[in-house]
Amino acid sequence: MRRMLFKSLVYGPLTEAAPPRSEAAVAELAARVDQAARARLGRTLAIREVDAGSCNACELEIHALNNVLYDLERFGIRFVASPRHADVLLVTGPVTTNLRQALERTYQATPDPKWVVAVGDCARDGGVFAGSYACVGGVSAALPVDLHISGCPPTPLALLQGLLALLESVESPSGGKKVRD
Repeated sequence: MRRMLFKSLVYGPLTEAAPPRSEAAVAELAARVDQAARARLGRTLAIREVDAGSCNACELEIHALNNVLYDLERFGIRFVASPRHADVLLVTGPVTTNLRQALERTYQATPDPKWVVAVGDCARDGGVFAGSYACVGGVSAALPVDLHISGCPPTPLALLQGLLALLESVESPSGGKKVRD
């Protein structure tokens, strides 16, 4: 025990350094997302994150949007606990056989207008899990997807840029013009 304590004091924690932060870039991007949401919806953007069977790497990046580095609540972008209060469903991971029905029910519970954003490479086409007996495929195998945000996992800034592209490019939610990948 003493050896481990001494080792941690001498070498320090075994974590990665925080990413370089551009406060101005984050503030500008988040303000643009909030402005686009208010123009499109008349209010701030409400997001419901749904894990359809992922490895949780994408969830870590999504949760980073609420930490002290990004703090999206200050710009009016908020995560909600219920799909009944959401405008956007952020879906991560490949859709597993066991979670397909729950994902479809979540989509049905979300009021119109609603958008579905597939986050990460696994959500696009199943990723490394494609072809597995337990995997249905990407999110588009179960729901109509309005936007794919690529990356394994995508960075928080990529997530913000995707949300901005969604709000600026989609003509009408649920069945309107699709945003390019």
